[in-house]
Amino acid sequence: MHYRWWLVAGLLCLALLFTQNGHAVAAAAETGNRQHYEMSLASTDSLLTGNVVSKPFYFELEDYWKVETVMLNLDYQATPLAQGEQSSITLAVNGSNFYSFRPTESERQQKRLSIAVPKDLLLAGSNTLSVEGLIRTGQPDHACVAVDKRDSWLQLYKTSNLSIVYAKAGIDGSINGFTEQFVGLDTVSAGMNAIAVPENSDSAELEAAVHVLSGFAKANPSQEDSIPLLEWNSDMLQKKSMIAIVALFDRLPTEVKLQLKGQDLSNKGLIQVMSIGKQQALVVTSADAGMLVKAGRLLSNQGLVQQLSGNLKLVDEQTEVDTPAVNVNKNVALTDTGDRLTGLSHQERTYFIALPANRSIAEASKISLDMRYAGNLDFDRSMVTVLVNDTPIGSKKLSAELANGDQLTLPIPKNQDITGNFSITVAFDLELKNAGCIEPGDQMPWAFIEKSSIMQLNTMDKTSLLFNNYPNPFLRDGAYNQVAVVLPEERDRYTYLTISSLFNMLGRFAESNAGDISFYEDGADAAQLENHNIIAIGTYKNNKVIRDQNSKLYFQYNQSGDSIISNEKMSIDADYGKRIGTLQLIDSPFKAGLGLMAVTGAGSEYYFMASKLLTSESTKWKVFGDGAVTDKDGNIQAFRFKKQAGQEQTTVLEDVMQRSDVLGFMIAVGLVLVVILLSLILLIRKYRMKRRESDET
Repeated sequence: MHYRWWLVAGLLCLALLFTQNGHAVAAAAETGNRQHYEMSLASTDSLLTGNVVSKPFYFELEDYWKVETVMLNLDYQATPLAQGEQSSITLAVNGSNFYSFRPTESERQQKRLSIAVPKDLLLAGSNTLSVEGLIRTGQPDHACVAVDKRDSWLQLYKTSNLSIVYAKAGIDGSINGFTEQFVGLDTVSAGMNAIAVPENSDSAELEAAVHVLSGFAKANPSQEDSIPLLEWNSDMLQKKSMIAIVALFDRLPTEVKLQLKGQDLSNKGLIQVMSIGKQQALVVTSADAGMLVKAGRLLSNQGLVQQLSGNLKLVDEQTEVDTPAVNVNKNVALTDTGDRLTGLSHQERTYFIALPANRSIAEASKISLDMRYAGNLDFDRSMVTVLVNDTPIGSKKLSAELANGDQLTLPIPKNQDITGNFSITVAFDLELKNAGCIEPGDQMPWAFIEKSSIMQLNTMDKTSLLFNNYPNPFLRDGAYNQVAVVLPEERDRYTYLTISSLFNMLGRFAESNAGDISFYEDGADAAQLENHNIIAIGTYKNNKVIRDQNSKLYFQYNQSGDSIISNEKMSIDADYGKRIGTLQLIDSPFKAGLGLMAVTGAGSEYYFMASKLLTSESTKWKVFGDGAVTDKDGNIQAFRFKKQAGQEQTTVLEDVMQRSDVLGFMIAVGLVLVVILLSLILLIRKYRMKRRESDET
């Protein structure tokens, strides 16, 4: 009996032991699947002034993230004069408050608040985090005190971030699902993606690859992290978890071909998702060079890619892949539904307007702002201001009579010289009478920007060959503008990384996939290049175009071609000239009106170093004029060598042709004048006939 009891007890213990071990393994597996992503809220510090302050931050959560925790780390410093019991800061996500605290008084030290953001307030996709504060510096026992903004401030530091713990959902096998994760925040920032091409890729493979790269670059949420282009045999490629393979069918790796059996690709292109070992791959291939390029163009059309819910897509002659035409002169609505701004003092809303990189704002462009606002404002001190790229272009004082329907129309000043994408900010200063004596509510005061608010956008082409206008001349009206890339005789990994550096930025600006890109060997002749804007990549020794145009370059090579020499702008030591990379924009030697950009250095690592200046916005702004030099220490020097021409003069006829409204008015006036002239002729004729008849009688 005792023996049986001990046997049962032993079996129960073993069962409990295995059960507990099973839970432990499951927890470990779940923990092992967890990933961590740290997201910065802003690239610059923010200083908020006034008794009532507010600052929105925007962040993205990928659709394929199963978010477990989001921790906000807020680095801040409040004025040391803040009254602790009267001042507070409230945090909100997507309009819902979730935490309030009183700022700690400090003389010079910044403080960090770490607080969990409630999961139920978060959305897949775009989210808004708001920091709202009431900073009082006056004594609370005084019922009415003057509102003084100078000593009421809150500093929010750029080191503030969101720490996100999540589990990554598996790829569903679709082309859209692959693309979503390929350009996901976590994938891009960790450098776990790449585009792979065969060794010594031919022109069709490279053309298709840069179209694919352009599409991914356009969808890439990071402005600083780029997507590399690598050869299939590159060691770097093996470290990637997600790859896009672009190749003609007979040049595909064997393990890929085995998964494509039964497909006739002699006159079709194929896009297919598959697994290659531990890597997820998107294969773009065809036996026909034209169909391979067309498949690449399809992947550069993000609108179509989002519709591809299967794991395979065949492309043939009838497949529509082109993006819609880009309209550059248009009326742009500032908001689709209208925007409400609430709170005392300064409140603003910013709108971003997309414009092709080669276009600048022309005369007769204007902003028409329709608005409403509270009727209990202090109208002696309340106003609205419109800013373009943070530069004020006009203001208007608010009035009680127009509170239920006001309008402000402002022309864009010609001297703004705005090229490419820009921002419009509508800023209200909403003041109340006796603000120091009352406690304003959350929704008071308020202003509303009507959805009828528009910008009448007229543009003109920017043609100067300057890096200030880059990516002109290689993009025009959002499409590649007859681009020819001349490659060096010998290629290595730096050559392919240079191509990806350049086309990561060009792809972000490209709005259309209808433009032409061609790749040539260094021996390309004038007949092949004369109708193209040229990008020449390489050294003096391995690129004939660079070698032939050496005398026209601003940074020229010495006679042996192994070092860049001094010029009128910069003294260069002979040894230093071997260790620098340059970017140079000159007129095309083959046809007037076109351009040539030399991306060059004495070695491949140095011309790659130069190309990285045109990869992201953080470095692009440092490149201006028509020639730039960089070295391994990160020193960047830019110069303008072309003579500064006077401001381009346009004839009255050209100005009128740019203005459709004026042209229509002048045509109408002309028709009226013709009618008046005909009437006068008829009257004179009638008068003469009557006079002749009277003379005869």
